[in-house]
Amino acid sequence: MSVEEIPEPVPARPWRREDGPEPKVTTWPTGNRPALAVWSHGRWRYAPIMARQDWADGRVFYQVEVDLLGDTTIRARLYQWPQPGLRAEHGPPRPAAPDRGGMPRTPPRRAD
Repeated sequence: MSVEEIPEPVPARPWRREDGPEPKVTTWPTGNRPALAVWSHGRWRYAPIMARQDWADGRVFYQVEVDLLGDTTIRARLYQWPQPGLRAEHGPPRPAAPDRGGMPRTPPRRAD
């Protein structure tokens, strides 16, 4: 897929009670987060993952912090995984404490 063909990822709405059981949520401490790259306005933007949500129906969502415009304004966004406009950047540099989250059970994969 060429750069011109990459669609911007579609943000997801938050979980609601009518979606079924609450999702399992995994978080990471600041400074030890895996990250995604988010395609926005013609560039890949670095996006540390704040949380992963595993919904009961099998869907996976990532909540990230991202500067979508390149203007240093950080926004929180929730995206369903996978999408062509999302790719894995890296995992945490060191293991997180068991009670503070950790690497996703199924880490995101690069979407090339």
